[in-house]
Amino acid sequence: MKTRNTGRRSVFLSRRNVLVLAGLLLTLPLLVLGGCSSSPAESDSGEQKLVIATSFYPIYIMVRNITLDIPGVEVVNITGTVTGCLHDYHLTTADLKRLRQAEILVINGAGMESFLDQVIEQQPDLKIVDASRGISLIRDEHGHENAHIWVSVSLAMKQVQNIADQLAELDVRNGPAYQENASRYIKELERLKEEMRETIAQLPNKDIVTFHEAFPYFADEFGLNIVAVVEREPGSEPSAAELAAAIKLIRQSGVKAIFVEPQYSTKAARTIARETGIEVYTLDPAVTGADDPGAYIEIMRSNLRVLVEALS
Repeated sequence: MKTRNTGRRSVFLSRRNVLVLAGLLLTLPLLVLGGCSSSPAESDSGEQKLVIATSFYPIYIMVRNITLDIPGVEVVNITGTVTGCLHDYHLTTADLKRLRQAEILVINGAGMESFLDQVIEQQPDLKIVDASRGISLIRDEHGHENAHIWVSVSLAMKQVQNIADQLAELDVRNGPAYQENASRYIKELERLKEEMRETIAQLPNKDIVTFHEAFPYFADEFGLNIVAVVEREPGSEPSAAELAAAIKLIRQSGVKAIFVEPQYSTKAARTIARETGIEVYTLDPAVTGADDPGAYIEIMRSNLRVLVEALS
């Protein structure tokens, strides 16, 4: 009897331990996430660091340049470097964890990050830097503002300065360093813009067809004429009627090139090319890319090479 009772007690305690352990495992993620928003991040040396979050790739690259080599400042991109445009984006648990670690969030603005509205409301201490501040926006025929500001090199420069100014207001100690880095990067972008402007100005053909409304600012800056946009929203295949209308328009206009984006399917573009005989090329709106401060400039230089090939 004594041995049997001891065995039963042992089994009971084992089950109890399992229940306690399960409760701890369920509670731990909540403690981790809850603590992120209230405790400043620390560097490897134990010193507090400023964590700046960015909404998506092009803004991340701008902030990487603005914060380059500034001690105690860390930049995290909450949606990763391969997400693409943020149309209908849904935050993941990992995204939320990165955001809760940050004291400052830098956004493109102009409605690009509407998916963040509720999350921002739940973090009243999170400071927002809007890169679109003071920039005039293009509207489509329905009056909707186009948020793809960064695709224009000139407007990307304005965004960089906007970000640097606002970061300097929020983090006064590092303000001069933000401004110095922004000035250096803007000079690099200015050289890129002049190189692109001079080269594109010499191209004999300026008519293009694109997929997705990513390039109006780019076209305005460099004197290109967007004859047609086949897909208004990325990833939404055009209907048979829309496809037929695009083919008819292209035949009538004499356009020689259609431009797709590397982030999305080229199926519809291939169909149009087959029906019209025009060539398909790739223009990159710089919404994905390498985790490198020079990535935006390299993407735009690649776009320039593509335009020269397509429109010469």
